[in-house]
Amino acid sequence: MSRMIFVNLPVQDLGASVAFFTSLGFAFDEQFTDENATCMVVSEQACVMLLVRPFFASLTFKDVADSSTTEVLLAVSAQSRDEVDIVVDRALALGGAMAGEPSDEAYIYGRSFYDLDGHGWEVMWMDAAAVA
Repeated sequence: MSRMIFVNLPVQDLGASVAFFTSLGFAFDEQFTDENATCMVVSEQACVMLLVRPFFASLTFKDVADSSTTEVLLAVSAQSRDEVDIVVDRALALGGAMAGEPSDEAYIYGRSFYDLDGHGWEVMWMDAAAVA
């Protein structure tokens, strides 16, 4: 059975986050967007819900982590090595921060960044022919 996944992330400024991720090439589903949240479409099976911190906090009994801790790293695929560089360089130019050195293994290339709220993202390309 195939399932969709919705990752929920707290953000300080919803408008700034939407502008940041739109500039990185992501689209948003307006049907699931209001002043508290928006649905960033990663693929047909994966979405990231960007939720303003007070709304996010209302969905859990635990404290909401701040950007000084890491609970999850989000990884998205790229079509090529060049696309990895384009996306990460753009994220850095838009105010993101570098989150480590590039990874350049035999058939996998990846780079990472922190978004405006300190969430860790990795953009990776894998040579599928080399894996087969």
